Amino acid sequence: MTELGQTGLNRRSLLRIFAATSIIAAPTMSNAFALLRGAGDVRRIRMYSGRTGETLDTIYWIEGNYIPEALNEITYFMRDWRQDATKDVDPRTIDIAAASHRLLEVKEPYMLLSGYRTAKTNAMLRSSSRGVARNSLHMKAQAADLRLRSRSVAQIYRAAAACEAGGVGKYSRSNFVHMDSGPIRTWGG
Repeated sequence: MTELGQTGLNRRSLLRIFAATSIIAAPTMSNAFALLRGAGDVRRIRMYSGRTGETLDTIYWIEGNYIPEALNEITYFMRDWRQDATKDVDPRTIDIAAASHRLLEVKEPYMLLSGYRTAKTNAMLRSSSRGVARNSLHMKAQAADLRLRSRSVAQIYRAAAACEAGGVGKYSRSNFVHMDSGPIRTWGG
């Protein structure tokens, strides 16, 4: 069993969170109906990017299996748009965002502010903001900065922290929550 942190939370515990908050999801992929036959647990992520104008609404996990095509779509969506560069997104980051979204009981998509960042982009952002870490997990494609119009930063932060599956940072002044698949920790709260 894979350990996700020092608190004893493991993959099975995280899966229980998803099972407890499962939803009926309408697939967006052309072949998803065949994949969903007999499906129990599905995971779906909904996001849009104000930077690129793109939207994402996809089922990326069905009954214990990640869907490679959906993960590729998520990786492209979460790319460093400044450098037009991609890195495979850590699916655990998406799991945390999806579980938080389910706990918040909203249909509204997340607004993605930042996903993967190249070292060049991270250095540029760091030069103009104290809140950007030198060794940011964004550079490993293990982090996302997200917001929802219908929920406060505090509400999103509490939902993400309740997953106890990675790092969660509250940035109230900038109106977003950072979620990552690194060690379990919180800040800004």
